[in-house]
This record gives sequence, structure tokens and C-alpha cells, in this order.
Amino acid sequence: MKIAIRHSMSLGLGAGVARGVQHVLLTPVSGPTQTVREWTIDMPGFERAASFVDAFGNRAQLVSQIKPDPELVITVAGIVETIDRNGVIGRVQGDIPPALYRRPTPATKAAGAITSKFRAAPKTGQDRIALLHALMARVAEVVGGSEQTQMQDGQSQSQSLAAAVHPPASDYAHAFIGAARALEIPARYVTGYLHGSDSDQPALHAWAEAWDDGLGWIGFDAMLLLCPTDKHVRVAVGLDATSTMPVRAIPVSGEPQVLAMSVEAAQ
Repeated sequence: MKIAIRHSMSLGLGAGVARGVQHVLLTPVSGPTQTVREWTIDMPGFERAASFVDAFGNRAQLVSQIKPDPELVITVAGIVETIDRNGVIGRVQGDIPPALYRRPTPATKAAGAITSKFRAAPKTGQDRIALLHALMARVAEVVGGSEQTQMQDGQSQSQSLAAAVHPPASDYAHAFIGAARALEIPARYVTGYLHGSDSDQPALHAWAEAWDDGLGWIGFDAMLLLCPTDKHVRVAVGLDATSTMPVRAIPVSGEPQVLAMSVEAAQ
């Protein structure tokens, strides 16, 4: 599927700022499930940006402005061709060791309501795939049901900021990752785009990936209760939403807000 993506975001820098610097994670890379055909980012200072690959293998940019406007507008446009691999990403060259994704973060604390029934479940060999699918179903049940409030207790301000970019998919992704790590299974957070149907509003999206020794990385979208398909476009991965925010000021001086966005299947 060819997916045409175009959206705009704004970052409130405030009046009287002498210099603005932003860390930008809005550039997808080609991989087993997608090929980036076109991609542009339009924002003040981007033509002078320092581009690099970060510790998680993401293509990142550091963009700066002298005496920027109080509101910084960022427009992204491109075309990505995707294929459906039933969520299997596999082993990606340049990835950090999967074991590093076992590290818990404040946003990915395990919920007993999810993990308790899986503590004694086998999680090696072929059993791991079945366990991860069962875990995804349990996350969808808990986060999407009456226990959702329990999942959000203790959320920090930075986590709330990240969740504002990806509501409510971040809740499902964090819950899945926390449960997987509690079971000693490496899991990571993924930001990207989801091509919606005519009845669904296209938006930035988030899901999780878990590690299997046989297949490598496999995606799990607990919000939609499925493994990512050719409607998912991967952009960045990390430990949680705060480490994969599409745009953040350095230091943070405003909250990213989505102003307008469209994600359409290319003709």
C-alpha cells in the first residue's frame, strides 16, 4: 500500500525566546515493512539541522532558530509504501541489543491486573508467540475497560505530555510493554502513523514491539487488538513515549499540539 502523509504540528515557544532548539523524530526509515518514497519536513531552521542516528537507531534532527516566533509550525509530507508482514519486523541492522529493552521506566510500570495471570505461563520457543497474543488481548481488556483509571495512576507531567501526542494509544502501548518486561520479555515503544478508514480520523499512532528469539521484533497494537498491518507506518522506537516524542524543545518550553493532519492512501 502507498500511503500519502501530510500533517502539521505547532510548538509553543513563548515570546522573547532568544534561541530555540528542537529535537525532531519525524523521519521514517525504510525497513522490512516499509519503503520511504518521499519525505520532507518544513520548519524554520530545518535546512541547517544536524541530522544523526540516535541510540535507538532512529533518524533524528536537531533544529535551531535565532529569535524564533512564539509559535513554531512544523509541516511533514511524504509517501511511504508498506507491506503486511503480520507484524514481524525481524532483526534490523544497527539495532541495540534487545535485552536493553527490558529496562523499566516510570511510564511502563507493570500492572498486576495484566501480568498476574501470566506469571507462570511458558514463554520460550513457540510458547512466546501465544503468550504475547494473549497478553495483547488482556491489555485491550484492562486498558479499554473499567480498570483504565488504575493504569493511569502516578502518571508524571512528562508522561502526560507524551500521551497528549498519542491519545489513547500510548496507554495501550505502555501497558503492553510494562507487562512484557515484567515477564522478562524485551519490548519497546513505537511511534508512527495509522492509515484510517473513511469513518476513522487519521492520526499519529503508537504501538509496541516485543522480542522473539526466533522471529525477532514483532509488533502488537493492543488498541486495535491486532499485529500492525500495511496501514501502519513506523517512525521511531524507544523505551516509552517520552523518549520517542515527535518534537520536543530543548529545554521543553511548550507543549506540542496537533493542529491539522491528514493521512491518505495514495492513488
